Amino acid sequence: MSEESSAIAPTVTTTIDLLRHGQCEGGEIFRGSTDVALTDQGWMQMREATQALTPWSRLVSSPMLRCRQFSEELSANRSLPMTTFDAFREIHFGDWEGRPQLEIQKNNGELLKQFWNDPLNCTPPNGEAIVDFQSRVMSCFNQQLAEHRGQHWLLVSHGAVMRIIMCSLLKMPLTSISNIAVPYACLTRFRIYETEGEEPWVQLCFHRGE
Repeated sequence: MSEESSAIAPTVTTTIDLLRHGQCEGGEIFRGSTDVALTDQGWMQMREATQALTPWSRLVSSPMLRCRQFSEELSANRSLPMTTFDAFREIHFGDWEGRPQLEIQKNNGELLKQFWNDPLNCTPPNGEAIVDFQSRVMSCFNQQLAEHRGQHWLLVSHGAVMRIIMCSLLKMPLTSISNIAVPYACLTRFRIYETEGEEPWVQLCFHRGE
């Protein structure tokens, strides 16, 4: 073996699956930090989304009921170590929390339109700013990524959490967050290839949803 070939640094591959919770109780509301459980349909959606996947080494979950209860079941069934992190809670919608989306559209239609079109510069009244949300999600995510390099793990969380992570990994502007569809029980896989002395290379393997 030549000196050149023996000096090649090994590549560490980390695989991360992102799963959004399924359908929830309460209908189409601004759920955010409102803690509600899954419907029977939601349980079925999440079980179907994960039944055929390769075993993971660990499971990470939002502490909210719609994520945690399914994660606890999956952890028990697969004998997976599970950890919850408050940082992976959904974004807080402030005064819109728990209110029907149609109601907000009717009474605050222009502000809602601005929020969808420009979430970076428009925040729901008394809600969590998107930059603050990004900071708490990515700080925890990057820490987990550093501590568990080379593993294959599952993160069960929320639509906006997944969008934030996707924008970051794919180097998309934060303004693109509203352009990514993340339906109930959507499953997304990333592989991150790290070689010493080089910038990590990120690959989106699949993004599944109805």
